[in-house]
Amino acid sequence: MSNSVERALRILVELADGPSTISELGRRLDVHRTTSLRLLRTLEEERFVRRADDGAYRLGPRMAALAAAALDGLDIRDGAARHLAALGEACGQTIHLGVLEGHQVMYLDKVESRQAVRMYSHIGALAPLHATGIGKVLLAYMSAGERDALLGADPYPRFTPNTLTDRQALDEVLDSTARQGWVLDDFEHEEFIHCVSAPVFDAAGRVAAAISVSAPSMVLDRPGLLAYTEDLTSTARAISEELGWSQP
Repeated sequence: MSNSVERALRILVELADGPSTISELGRRLDVHRTTSLRLLRTLEEERFVRRADDGAYRLGPRMAALAAAALDGLDIRDGAARHLAALGEACGQTIHLGVLEGHQVMYLDKVESRQAVRMYSHIGALAPLHATGIGKVLLAYMSAGERDALLGADPYPRFTPNTLTDRQALDEVLDSTARQGWVLDDFEHEEFIHCVSAPVFDAAGRVAAAISVSAPSMVLDRPGLLAYTEDLTSTARAISEELGWSQP
């Protein structure tokens, strides 16, 4: 990469953190003022940056257009596929990728278990928010008002003896989920299936999806399932980075 291109890119990265003057950019990038000015003028002509009335430079409209185009081109399923496959290879259990669809979870992708006993779930299937790991993750990062709109009034439908059917108990689990970054589905949707789930964030820091590791109880007990939590959360972070998210 040529020095000029590298310096121009570094200017754009610096301006992404906020407006800067020519002098400030020169100090941070360790380049002469005349070099900074030459690069900024070129970037300004192409509308990648703009100079405000106070003399500071900011990112320009062409950068916003490029960013929007890049985000539109990101496909969660495509971006997640190789990471889900790697997680499935590492743990040998069923892996799901799910998103919010109306008032339910929709399974967007699935990696089959290597075990003889398998889950009947399939891509495109819908599942309840309050009784699944992926659903609880999606709810956990929402405001109380957003949860109200999706959940409605309790009691919620009971699927197993472990299903959380009242709002107070569910909110306690959701708040804990947001703090720790993952949640356990403790046989809440199906009596013999449990899972751990973690959030996938987009470039704006919103939860765009969630992933899970699921297994029947006769294949994997709770300690065995929880042992995959670190692999799960690191995979969720890797997918988030594919979508443009960066660690705060």
